[in-house]
Amino acid sequence: MIVWTEQATQQLDQVREYIVLSNTPEVAFKVVLQILASIEQLARFPMLGRSGRVPGTRELVVVGAPFIAAYILQRDRIVVLAIYHGSQQWPEAL
Repeated sequence: MIVWTEQATQQLDQVREYIVLSNTPEVAFKVVLQILASIEQLARFPMLGRSGRVPGTRELVVVGAPFIAAYILQRDRIVVLAIYHGSQQWPEAL
């Protein structure tokens, strides 16, 4: 099961809003779908991502988009903590 934190949900909305400013709603929709599709793969392959920069986390690089999803594994679920653009500075804690 994949669970999204409020922060990750808000960041995904911000990604869409930012892309709309410089592109079209259709482009923004495609990028958001790509992020969602990548994260959905974690349901079958939870170790797909790499070890995260923040201790205890993992990071999934979104193929075809410059975004990275930070997540943790908790028993039978994956918790999506944040969505960052690859060029953003990461916080020390999530």
